Parts: sequence; C-alpha cells; structure tokens
Amino acid sequence: MLHLITGGARSGKSRYAETLALAHAGPVVYIATAAADAGDAEFAARIAHHRAQRPAHWQLVEADAGLASALKEHAHADTLLLIDCLTLWLARFCHEDAVQRAAFFRERAALLQALPLLPGPALFVTNEIGWGVVPMGSATRWFVDELGRLNQDLAGACERVTLVACGLPLVLKG
Repeated sequence: MLHLITGGARSGKSRYAETLALAHAGPVVYIATAAADAGDAEFAARIAHHRAQRPAHWQLVEADAGLASALKEHAHADTLLLIDCLTLWLARFCHEDAVQRAAFFRERAALLQALPLLPGPALFVTNEIGWGVVPMGSATRWFVDELGRLNQDLAGACERVTLVACGLPLVLKG
C-alpha cells in the first residue's frame, strides 16, 4: 500500500509516519531526501534530531535527486519504505536554471512511473505549503506550484492519504 502523509511544518507528519513504520512487522528502509548544507548549522541540527528519533535497526538511505532509483533499489515485498520528505527532494531542483528544472521533470516522471511497480508498502511524507499567500518571487512560485502538482499526483497514485495537523491525523483517502 502506498500512503501519502501531508501537513504543514511541524504538524507531526514525520512522527506519524514513523509511528506507522514502527508497527510494520518487516524491515524498514528510511529514505532521507534532504541535501545537507555544511554551512547551515540549524538544518544540520534538524537532521540530527530526526536521526536520533529513528530506531537503529532501520536502514538509512540518503537519496540524491534520483529518488525513483532509490525506491526501486530498496523496495521489497516485506520492506516498508519511509520517504521523508518530498518537499526537501523538490528543493534539490529549486533553481531558476532550465537544466535543473528539466532534471526535476525527468525525475518526477520516473518517480510517478515507479510507484505502481513497488512490490511493498511505502509512506511518503510531504508538506502542504499552498494554503498561504502567493509568493512574490518566481523561483518560490515555481516551488509552490510544483510541490502542489507533485502532491496531487502522488495523492492520486496512493491508496491512502492522510493530512496531519496539530499532531492529529485526518484520513483524506482510503
């Protein structure tokens, strides 16, 4: 089963996904999508906090831009994939560079094509960021638009979709 878990920043969506993963009887592969920035101590602390919360027996995969390849490589019928998060994966492509954006559209297509072929369950964590004002800068507008489109396509491909707000899950689908 594919399950999309969405919500705002600090809504509890990662904690909810991790709770579901803890209930899985088989192996868990945690696929981290953030690109670490050596100059950003606050972001490094966030990554360290997430690592400290995860059980040591979960396998960690630090995916690069090729998320679909990572999914295909680590998916097995008895293995739960926990992908955290699609928002940070998209951020890898957030440049006003036509080459980077073209790379995103290729990787996005590969991801969507891989979903129905996954032999086991997967939890996808993402942010819901399109509920506020329309951003003023073109790069930020592109990011918000593309994340919204990606979330919609993933929600269509997943059997279950859950919105998490204030730590409380609200099932939207499934």
